[in-house]
Amino acid sequence: MSDTSLTIDNILAPELSLCRVPASSKKRVLESIAERIHEHDGALSESQIFNNLIARERLGSTGIGQGIAIPHCRLEGLEHVVGVLMTLEESIEFDAIDNQPVDLVFALVVPKEATSEHLELLSQLAEKFNDRTFCDRLRQCDDANTLYQRMTAASE
Repeated sequence: MSDTSLTIDNILAPELSLCRVPASSKKRVLESIAERIHEHDGALSESQIFNNLIARERLGSTGIGQGIAIPHCRLEGLEHVVGVLMTLEESIEFDAIDNQPVDLVFALVVPKEATSEHLELLSQLAEKFNDRTFCDRLRQCDDANTLYQRMTAASE
C-alpha cells in the first residue's frame, strides 16, 4: 500500500472510533486519545503521544470552530498515520478559534517524516467537518460502530 493515497478510512480503525466519551477537560480528551492509541498499538508510548499532543496545543489550539477540534502531532518511530475519532458526552472548553466548546474530536498522529500526507489528511478532515449536516450525523451516533461507519462512508 502506498502512502500517497492516505484517506480517512485508511487511518481510522473501528476500535479508534469512540462515542460519547466522558471528558471534563481538554487535557482529559488528549489523555484519552493517547490511552486509546496505546491500547490499539502497545508499541506506541502513551506518555509520548500525550506530551506531543500537549506540545502541539501550546503552539495554538487545534479547535477549528463549530464545536470541532483536530488535535494532531508527529511521533518518532511511528510507521503509519493513526486517527482517533471521538464524540464527547458533553462539550468542553478547548480554546477554539471561535471560543465555542468542543464536542467532536478527530486526533491525528503521524510519523515524524510525513509532511505532505499529514497536510493532505488535515485538509480532508477540515473539508468533511466543514459540512454541518455531516457533523450533526456524527454527533447523533449512539455507538462506536455507527460513528465509524458514518465517518468512513465515501463522501461524494
